[in-house]
Amino acid sequence: MTAQWRIGVAGLGTVGGGLIGLVAANPAFSPTGSVCVVTGVCARSRTAERAVDISPYRWFDDPVALARSADNDVFVELIGGADGSAKAAVEAALRAGKPVVTANKALIATHGAALAALAEDNGAPLLFEAAVMGGTPAVKMLREAMVGDEVESVAGILNGTCNYILTQMEATGRGFAAVLAEAQALGYAESDPTMDVGGFDAAHKITILAALAFGCAPTLSGATIEGVESIELLDLRLARDLGYRIKLVASAQRSAAGISMQVQPTLVALDHPLAGVDGVLNALFIQGRRIGRLFIQGAGAGAGPTAAAVAADIADVMAGGSRPVFRTPASSLRPFLPVSPADAVGRVFVRLLVRDEPGVIASISETLANAGVSIDSFLQKPVEGAGGVPIVLTTHLAPMATITKALGAMAALPALIVPARVIQIARI
Repeated sequence: MTAQWRIGVAGLGTVGGGLIGLVAANPAFSPTGSVCVVTGVCARSRTAERAVDISPYRWFDDPVALARSADNDVFVELIGGADGSAKAAVEAALRAGKPVVTANKALIATHGAALAALAEDNGAPLLFEAAVMGGTPAVKMLREAMVGDEVESVAGILNGTCNYILTQMEATGRGFAAVLAEAQALGYAESDPTMDVGGFDAAHKITILAALAFGCAPTLSGATIEGVESIELLDLRLARDLGYRIKLVASAQRSAAGISMQVQPTLVALDHPLAGVDGVLNALFIQGRRIGRLFIQGAGAGAGPTAAAVAADIADVMAGGSRPVFRTPASSLRPFLPVSPADAVGRVFVRLLVRDEPGVIASISETLANAGVSIDSFLQKPVEGAGGVPIVLTTHLAPMATITKALGAMAALPALIVPARVIQIARI
């Protein structure tokens, strides 16, 4: 047993600073009895203002040099980004047979299969608990706790920024732009929020979870992605009137045909556990064939929770455990076989803005019926200043291709003022 494990940390942002503080406060956090020490650090700027003192550690200008350095036993990559220096440094460490711990979801979602093969060929652990749901152990649940079961689906709220925005819009009656600005001021959203509000951050995470759940190569291009930028207060209010809340849900399901993977705004019933997940919290459902349904919820980001997840991976390295990077060895990862959302069966929420004239409701119902789609619930609710009459309906279960055909026919109705707003209804 190694009495002391030396850690090289590349990336000194929120998580990197949190990790250095954690190690300094409790170097013996591993149950093995060994001690962890930071020996080298690397970041874009040596002189940037930071919450932690980095002067005791050797500085590296190049993360690849830090990754290769003989002065550390474990390389921790917290730079971020799918390519560039982050990828080069991780590859360098793995080629040297050095354990790598990363919080980089974009890197794993984009290059996970190749990195897994490199890690396993060189006998080097590659761990990434902090890449998904911060300090909430979603990765460990799928990689360790579920190995004796067959996972059928995973679904949840994986982006705290979007969840905060939707929660605050509903609670305060403010619009998307105002709440986004507040989220940026609070540090919940970046100055360029596209990765979060566009659904791409959640797509990286569900790609990783799908690979762990189903033993397939992580394939980001297989995800259908829709963000929350177009969600309006009217949608939230009308959904609530029908007994739902709108959440950005990331999901992946396995079937005989392949894997369906989506990130999209979704209506969840008020009595569903996801409806009660507010603010910046994350939550995940895992459906196993034998175990049934598991639900976990917790902090999805932040210095403390994410640094704790990085430390947990370092502790696993110190304990000497050996597992495949994903559910199966890299050589056995199955190709990702995408199933088009159009081939699925589902229910939708449809919000229409129509002219106030006779026969409109009859024409909507007739158009849907002619296409083979039946209405489950219907609500007509005049809203002052809406510029027309908002009508909202939900459908019964139907093939999505049939629903899409029906919506296309509805778009030609003369009474329709603007294109219909369509939001999926959760089946989880």
